[in-house]
Amino acid sequence: MRPVLILASQSPARASLLTRAHLPYDTVVSHVDEDAALAEHGPLSPSDTALLLARAKAEAVASLEVAEGRVVLGCDSVFELDGESYGKPYTADVAVERITAMSGRKGTLHTGHWLVDRGNGETLGEGAVSSADVYFAQMSREEIDDYVATGEPLQVAGSFTLDGRGSVFIERVDGDPNAVIGLSISTLRRLLAARGISPSHWWRPTPQVTTS
Repeated sequence: MRPVLILASQSPARASLLTRAHLPYDTVVSHVDEDAALAEHGPLSPSDTALLLARAKAEAVASLEVAEGRVVLGCDSVFELDGESYGKPYTADVAVERITAMSGRKGTLHTGHWLVDRGNGETLGEGAVSSADVYFAQMSREEIDDYVATGEPLQVAGSFTLDGRGSVFIERVDGDPNAVIGLSISTLRRLLAARGISPSHWWRPTPQVTTS
């Protein structure tokens, strides 16, 4: 039997969080043009940016035939520093610049969640943002260069990870640490509960078919 939940993301970190929580899911990548989605709405706060992109991803996958009768979750993370939004740096130079600015300071990681329940015929769904303050240690230029050289920060929002090498530089997190990784399991539970779905039901073992 296929899982009820579809994760509209190719993020290994988000997939790992669902796996660790023993929540069965399938992955369907949305292929949303993020720049185009943002251009349609004008300037947004970092929190609203995360929610808008999560919604765009969830609705794109929910429109597919594979989502019929299932629940689709879209997520997106945006890092906020000095009121500015920061997504993935993609290049080493940008990552070095951003991490240098973050060194010894506090930033906020916003993760937007959007859930569409195709089992109830939804097409728009509902969402929520989980935010957490991240406190960074003072980093030397050598440490920053060594970290960027690993390639890890290039493809993640804010140029750091809590579940990888970047954890070495994080002194404290105020808020849901899972949201910093990319998916708040508690937020997902609340969104599911609003639709009468309990993820604990997914832990029930599949009945074994016996033959005589």
